[in-house]
Amino acid sequence: MFYRTLIVILLLDAFVLMVAVLLQAGKGGGLAASFGGASAGDQVFGARQTGNLLTKVTWWAAGIFIGLAFMLQLASSRSSGPTSVLDQSFAPAPTKAAPAPSSDPSAAPTVPLQALPAAGDAKQPDGTKKQP
Repeated sequence: MFYRTLIVILLLDAFVLMVAVLLQAGKGGGLAASFGGASAGDQVFGARQTGNLLTKVTWWAAGIFIGLAFMLQLASSRSSGPTSVLDQSFAPAPTKAAPAPSSDPSAAPTVPLQALPAAGDAKQPDGTKKQP
């Protein structure tokens, strides 16, 4: 609940920060000049007071944004941290037991056995018989 509340406050603060930055008059007049020009700001607050108010709002919103981002980072890192393979214990893998040898002689061997050729019956790699 606390984490979600901080995220909502962060999003609202980000919106306020965005609006405050966009409304500030830059060298070219900025977005503030688009909403009625410089005379609209002079009518409500005066030219200098508008700049000071938006500057203060920007600084406060930026400070709150950074503070909330830092608190959210701490809150998210405390819930689940990275795990390492090295943190796990070194337990040997379970091995399968070898099957018990069968006492039945008619049981087929697990590996097919072939009789070795006699010394005189040896063949060369090309398939011809070796001459003695």
